[in-house]
Amino acid sequence: MIRSELVQLLAEENPDLAQREVERIVSVFFDTIAAHLATGRRVELRGFGAFSTRARVARVGRNPRTGDPVEVDAKSVPYFKPGKEMRLRLNV
Repeated sequence: MIRSELVQLLAEENPDLAQREVERIVSVFFDTIAAHLATGRRVELRGFGAFSTRARVARVGRNPRTGDPVEVDAKSVPYFKPGKEMRLRLNV
């Protein structure tokens, strides 16, 4: 499912809300999650899962085109851990 499909589905299920309002709600939801992750905090949605970040150390990578070594900086990457209810629904 992509973002526009989510907005359309929510708009259909909530006819009292305008499509623009639903788009704004979805944007605020995702922006809030991204902002929390950017500050290093964890976001947990009970029954769905938890979003967090993991640190990746600096390393020497390889340019796939030339094979030359390339320095890759340390960085934080997003990580999602599904909740118990989500895992049970997926493995019926």
